[in-house]
Amino acid sequence: MKNAPENLVLIARDIQNDIASVAAVEMLSVIIEDISDALFSILLDKSSDVSQEEQMSIVLRYVNNTGDVVEHFIGIEHVSSATSFSLKAVIDKLFCKYGLSISRLRGQGYEVASDIQGEFNGLKELILKENPCAFYIHCFAHRLEQALAHVAKNHKEIGSLFSLVSRMVNTVGVLSNRCDLLREKQAAIISNALENSEISNGQSFDQHSTVNSPHDAHWGSHYGTLTTLITMFSPILDVLEMIVDVESYPNQRSWANYLLDWMQSFDFAFSLHLMRTILGISNELSKALQKKDEDIVNAINLVKVCKQQLQLIRENGWDSLLEQVRSFCQKHYIDALNMDGTFTYKGRPRRNIEEMTNLHYFREGLFYNVIDMQLQELNDRFTEVNNELLLCVACLCPNDSFSFFDKEKLVRLAQYYPNDFSTTEFMKLDDQLEAYITDIRSSKEFKELRGLGNLSKKLNATKKNEVYPLVYKKMIRHTFSRQFKKSEQQGT
Repeated sequence: MKNAPENLVLIARDIQNDIASVAAVEMLSVIIEDISDALFSILLDKSSDVSQEEQMSIVLRYVNNTGDVVEHFIGIEHVSSATSFSLKAVIDKLFCKYGLSISRLRGQGYEVASDIQGEFNGLKELILKENPCAFYIHCFAHRLEQALAHVAKNHKEIGSLFSLVSRMVNTVGVLSNRCDLLREKQAAIISNALENSEISNGQSFDQHSTVNSPHDAHWGSHYGTLTTLITMFSPILDVLEMIVDVESYPNQRSWANYLLDWMQSFDFAFSLHLMRTILGISNELSKALQKKDEDIVNAINLVKVCKQQLQLIRENGWDSLLEQVRSFCQKHYIDALNMDGTFTYKGRPRRNIEEMTNLHYFREGLFYNVIDMQLQELNDRFTEVNNELLLCVACLCPNDSFSFFDKEKLVRLAQYYPNDFSTTEFMKLDDQLEAYITDIRSSKEFKELRGLGNLSKKLNATKKNEVYPLVYKKMIRHTFSRQFKKSEQQGT
């Protein structure tokens, strides 16, 4: 460019596209060369262009020769149709183009909240049939609560709940005068409760004074919104009534009036308390998974606790939930339904629908159904195989002087990859693990080490990856070829 004429500015679109294409080809060739014969995983997500054509963004993850965990964006591929076979064909074409072998694939991860999640699940199974070692372990901390809310939205009633709650938040909190009124009403309620000794003085400072959209916060947003909605129910109704009375825009008035009718229905009260209870159970797990110092063992235990709590509520929690809903309805002058009465569908009468009692609809059709959906989602995300893999991987963690080390579990981890370990190597691994942990624990260089990523780099820097090749090449590199809950630089 130094020798180019001053008027050569290269602004033509064709020339710019050519330069970008050449740069992309050169960069990808370097990435593929860096991967070489390493094990790797693939991360996929749905993407759409400006014309709403289906596309798939692809990222490869591997450990390079210096022990660094690397993720590289490979490109965006057009998908003719969002079916599992079409997605698999795109991956096969990509692997063929860059000389990648699916036999070296050790992990796969997809966006769980995608609207083509079912096809991604189908793709997962197609890849596992071709390569049983390409385990699917989702980055399970990724929007866990949002994923559970997304699954619940597949139920018609719960989908309406979240949709209209978002509309209500936008209606009530869109203008500062409405927020001010909401705070005033809430302050009056707190003051009255203090005077009647219904709450203590310390509690008053913890009361919410506004309601946020479930999209305003990444973690705990849905749970926080529903909880606040219950505690600020009366002030919210007051603000909506004010909008109906004084708002000059007809559209705003009509929406506020619709929300008033909807929020003062038994259907709303039941769905609200049901989802608050369910998300409350998973909220502790969501918070634990985002902690930088959270270890896999505790995370898996919390998963079990979450499943047990959901199952316990399913078996014994109906009466308690119904009592909560009835108490809420009584407090806010909402007509409670007779559970023995006939359930009435809203809108036009439905044909060929058998009559059912309110009890059957709300217990079987809503309570059991939504909880079962949550349990299924947790079971899909945390399968027995995935849980065991994660617990085995935790044994490699260097935190607290390798306190999680367990030779038997690490040997078990190796058994998940029969094609990568020969019979002789299995025998040698047992002995090598003994020497490895004795050496590493006595070395000052590994004393304050935290995180598998740092362990990998330190083994390379000290050349101990060559001393213990089975531990490093066969196990640690397998570990990073899968997806886990957070950056390895932050912990397990």
